[in-house]
Amino acid sequence: MKRWFLPAVLAVLLLDATAVVQAREKTPAQAGEKVPATAGESVLTQAAREQTQTYERARVREKAPDGTGCTIEKHTHVFAVKQNDTLRLDRYAMPASGGVTRPCMVFVFGGGFVSGRRDDPNFRSFFDYYVQKGFVVVSIDYRLGMKQAIASGTRDRDSLAAAMATSIAMAAEDLCDATACICAHAAEWGIDTSRVVTCGSSAGAITVLTGEYGRCNGRPEARRIPEGFRYAGIIAFAGAICEKGDLHWEQSPAPMLLFHGDADRNVPYDKVTYEGLALCGSRHIAQSLTEHNNPHWFYSVADTNHSMAWRPMQENRDEIDTFLEKLVFERQPLILETRVRPLDAEPQPSEFTLSDYLETNYGH
Repeated sequence: MKRWFLPAVLAVLLLDATAVVQAREKTPAQAGEKVPATAGESVLTQAAREQTQTYERARVREKAPDGTGCTIEKHTHVFAVKQNDTLRLDRYAMPASGGVTRPCMVFVFGGGFVSGRRDDPNFRSFFDYYVQKGFVVVSIDYRLGMKQAIASGTRDRDSLAAAMATSIAMAAEDLCDATACICAHAAEWGIDTSRVVTCGSSAGAITVLTGEYGRCNGRPEARRIPEGFRYAGIIAFAGAICEKGDLHWEQSPAPMLLFHGDADRNVPYDKVTYEGLALCGSRHIAQSLTEHNNPHWFYSVADTNHSMAWRPMQENRDEIDTFLEKLVFERQPLILETRVRPLDAEPQPSEFTLSDYLETNYGH
């Protein structure tokens, strides 16, 4: 199998994109749309929830912040209500033209499962770039499990490790619910469900990788998406998969683009285990995909920390575009590997324990 080695320009860019949004709230009846059901919810429960739940729909027309003058519409929808959490998604798209369906990029923010926003203005230039390339971009909420765990008094290593596994599963479930909502509204929103790509940063990267891993292996959360649905591609900025034991794939996964720095102290670059639980980073995932001849692109940067969780959104759009064109839409059966070594970077430690990761992320 051919491997490509591509150069990369490594520079730190500051993101500066703001959007002023004026939104109106409507009930489901006013919006003329039905609130999506939560998987496993009875018809009576759903009906009762539809009577009381406010369905947000924000519609905004604005010029793209990059000065191109393109008009981008933003719509906000509630896709699930779980206990005290109302989960929303923002949909960014060019004005619809009749009957045309477009690929969709589903974005999941990062923040250690304790913080982060789907509408963080730092993401906006990335969203607008792909909207202008013909995508519908959907940025989603998910429940912040570690925030809840820490607020409840979780502090010791064993409890934090267990809470992390639970938080990842919760986020993956919410991604599946958002995906189900997108599929349910695909005709209305002009989305081609055969070309839905997920993309995530840090905790969001863990979420999109876990969502696809669960779909491949028949995990319960994957039953929330329509039968037969497959993601077209996965883009992970410094992500990992949590598993008991080693990785396995009952079905072949979607093509993956894996960015990671080998000195990342927030998310494992390779693999860390604790009490039978493994957190498998991009290098380990790439090795597993290679062993199974599954198309992917592993983009590794030496002596680089967790900044690969956000830098590719500005610095590596060419690589992302190539991945989408070649591996996703043309379905070329390729395994690609890019290894970048910045000559001006100071050597950084790269061997960490679970305690190191917990300390960096949660101060314990």
